[in-house]
Amino acid sequence: MLKWLWISAVTLVLDQASKLAVDGSMQLFESIPLIPYFNLTYVHNTGAAFSFLAQAGGWQRWLFAGLAVVMSSIIAVWLHRLQKHETLMAVALSLVLGGAIGNLIDRVAYGYVIDFLDVYYEDWHWPAFNIADSAICIGVGLMLLESFGVGRKAVDALE
Repeated sequence: MLKWLWISAVTLVLDQASKLAVDGSMQLFESIPLIPYFNLTYVHNTGAAFSFLAQAGGWQRWLFAGLAVVMSSIIAVWLHRLQKHETLMAVALSLVLGGAIGNLIDRVAYGYVIDFLDVYYEDWHWPAFNIADSAICIGVGLMLLESFGVGRKAVDALE
């Protein structure tokens, strides 16, 4: 099922291109309102999801990079072992893989992940995120749907 790696590649290119565009055109902490409840806000995240361990002193950079390498390797092997009919899982894993590699590149190159998508309501802001984070979340959501049987009915009917 490695034919689905194009999804990982597209995710990676969109993620890195958007981060380079934000880094090249915005100042750190600059915020540009786009539509109600959504801004572009340039921040650096030295932690993991929701800035977990962001203030840990620097060691977390290599911990999270190492975890990303291990998980990306596991996902690549899992993707390789999928059966032809496991399309939804292949798409899900490809999205997660592309997102994980996108954030891994940031961690290794800069020591932080570039985040810029800012969803908010009044004074409450969801932690800023990026395209890689979005791809990972969508991929995990698709994995959950697959675990509940979505996408399997046509295959079950053939058996």
